[in-house]
Amino acid sequence: MGTTRRVVTAVTATAVLLGATTTPATAAGHGVGDRLAEQVRRAVVAQDFRDVLDLTPPELFAASRAGAPEKYDSVPAGRAARPAAAEARPLHQTPNLDIAVIRLDPFGRPTAVADVLLSPQYPRGVSVPVHRGRLATDQVRYRWWDDTEWDVNGGRGTRDVLPGREGAPIDFSSPYPASVLKLMVGFGVLRLADAGRVDLDGTYAYEPTEPNAACGGAQGKPVRQFFDEMITRSQNESTCALIKLVHDLGAWDEVNRTFAELGMPTLMVTGTNPATGGRWIGSNMSALDTAKLLLLVNGGHGTLWTTDAGRAITRDELSASSRAFFRRTLGDQGHNEMLSTTNWCGRAYPVQGIPQVTPPRWVRPDGTVRVGDAVYDRDVRPCDAAAEVTYAHKNGWVDTTGSDAGIVKSLPGEVRRDYVVVVFSNLGTDYVDAHRPADPPGVFPVLYTEKYAKLGRAVDRIMEDLR
Repeated sequence: MGTTRRVVTAVTATAVLLGATTTPATAAGHGVGDRLAEQVRRAVVAQDFRDVLDLTPPELFAASRAGAPEKYDSVPAGRAARPAAAEARPLHQTPNLDIAVIRLDPFGRPTAVADVLLSPQYPRGVSVPVHRGRLATDQVRYRWWDDTEWDVNGGRGTRDVLPGREGAPIDFSSPYPASVLKLMVGFGVLRLADAGRVDLDGTYAYEPTEPNAACGGAQGKPVRQFFDEMITRSQNESTCALIKLVHDLGAWDEVNRTFAELGMPTLMVTGTNPATGGRWIGSNMSALDTAKLLLLVNGGHGTLWTTDAGRAITRDELSASSRAFFRRTLGDQGHNEMLSTTNWCGRAYPVQGIPQVTPPRWVRPDGTVRVGDAVYDRDVRPCDAAAEVTYAHKNGWVDTTGSDAGIVKSLPGEVRRDYVVVVFSNLGTDYVDAHRPADPPGVFPVLYTEKYAKLGRAVDRIMEDLR
């Protein structure tokens, strides 16, 4: 397998280098960090993300997208039939995409970082300058996401995420994170558990006082079970329960303040409804800060980064037991279908992404995968036999979001590459490839453009070759 893989790597690397241009800015650092940033930028550009069809083009559906409506991950009704819908149009401008990659040494410490943005303002991608010790940047003016503003205002938002960035040279609207926001919920719950304010094995009685279809009705479960369902199955009802639990403790301001104090200021969960745990649209995440959160969860040795205030951040911001639980649930992810696509093993579409092993928890005796009510029709065992890495991750999807964030580790005997990768984009379930086939009846549909899987594969090959 090794010889074949090296040939594939060489071909992929050549493809990634096609169309190289001079980037407007380069990532801070020297040597390997600069090469990583430029290679990731080229990999993003090579996917030609604008080459998709828009199922809800702005001229026909502006009213349905006005402002910031509620967004929860769900399977769109009639999804398999929609790609042939008469209203589909070519995408009218370059989409927004934020990708961060952090390479790790054998001790889990960061050795190189890349953060690349794509948008109508940066159609060839821009590499964000990142301070090596802080793993941070002050060179981006982040804007809150708004569907209508993106459609009609040339991709530019009008509300700032962070104060004092008006003069930053890079202006970027951060895509809504969808269910990757559940990483922030998980961090908040585990911080409270470490402080003795939440008992993971205790039963929480979720009793919403207002109706919310996505959150469901009253239920009681151990907090640990809510957490597992939120991450591994992306269950919205369990997420609402945990958000409400944090509200019951009056702790959301504290959790958001903690993100800022730890040097991850773009991470925030605001405006959620304390009566239900719903209304998630006030959440924001940049890829760089999300990658740092996963770096902490991964639990590398020593100082992982230093904040602007000089505080050294280590893995001890979460206890060893909390980190192990968080990693285990991420490793049991059932929806392997964006940067990685093993749930579709053997299909011509979508292509194979990050070559991960499928968590055995979801694999049935015939090799097919079932995650709750989500049924997949492919035998994943051939892909598992050829797998090169594990991928502990969380993804998310809504009409205008495709997101995936996780930790990649090489399997024994494979070329070593350990890294964190995060992608946020507005190419969600409303955007499809022109060549996308209809989904087989009765199985979970393909929700994303396969360009994400191609990007995941390209990044994995970059990390395999990076020296």
